[in-house]
Amino acid sequence: MTHKQVLEILKKCGAILSGHFRLSSGLHSGKYLQCALALQYPNLAEKLGSQLASQFKFRESKIDAVVSPAIGGIIVGQEVARAFGCRALFCEREEGKMKLRRGFEIKRGEKVVIVEDVITTGGSVKEIAEIVKGRGGKVEGIGAIVDRSQPSLSHELATLNLSLNSLLRMNIETYYPEECPICKKGIPLEKPGSR
Repeated sequence: MTHKQVLEILKKCGAILSGHFRLSSGLHSGKYLQCALALQYPNLAEKLGSQLASQFKFRESKIDAVVSPAIGGIIVGQEVARAFGCRALFCEREEGKMKLRRGFEIKRGEKVVIVEDVITTGGSVKEIAEIVKGRGGKVEGIGAIVDRSQPSLSHELATLNLSLNSLLRMNIETYYPEECPICKKGIPLEKPGSR
């Protein structure tokens, strides 16, 4: 599947929204990616998850678990885990902090991939990486349907010996709230994210 095909899937499902949005990171943007509108279709979710799984090139082939942030990453994480033939876990926020709950466990030495639907700042995946490492797991890589990070997290993650694999890279401007030109135009702010 090409970048163009992934973009067409997102456009066809109405997953690329225009307006004035407060992202989960707190930043503002004129575009919002609602991958759930594509992932609501099981055949597309499976196709996107399988394609994302194929982006990873591991020296040692066995992945023990895929861990995703709730809510946006759960479906794509499930589908990537299906492609790897491993467990699908998710972390969720409790009192503002990402936690592994619901009886999910990561055992010492387990190999983990972290998967998100859209990465902007990488805050959630970095928090999950700390959880995995804190439990003795080894993060083998990070994946997303869309990488919209500014600047790309790839360089930062490379310093941690991690790779960022995505199906689509989009350069979409983001703004700190106090500098947002859309705010200055008086356009109402929407908060479509999960936080």
